[in-house]
Amino acid sequence: MKKYKTAKELAMTLGLTEKDAKIAELKARLIIEIAKGIEAKNCTHQELADLSGVPRSSITGIVNGSLVKVSVDRLIKILFALGRTVEFKIKNAA
Repeated sequence: MKKYKTAKELAMTLGLTEKDAKIAELKARLIIEIAKGIEAKNCTHQELADLSGVPRSSITGIVNGSLVKVSVDRLIKILFALGRTVEFKIKNAA
């Protein structure tokens, strides 16, 4: 398996636009934080579903790395249910 240093490298390999790669990278970072939160709180997917209002099957898919039909707002909602906050930094594109 090859590792990529940047979203741009990965996007080129997969035939994605750089924009789509950045969105996937953001979602992946949020999913990593969700996994950490689940581990820290030692909660089940069902407990998190009850707290967040997101279906358990969606929680399981997200934790297993699925980005299909996963919106950033849903990921943030799950993080909030885990007692986490999210901050974004906006900057001009290079």
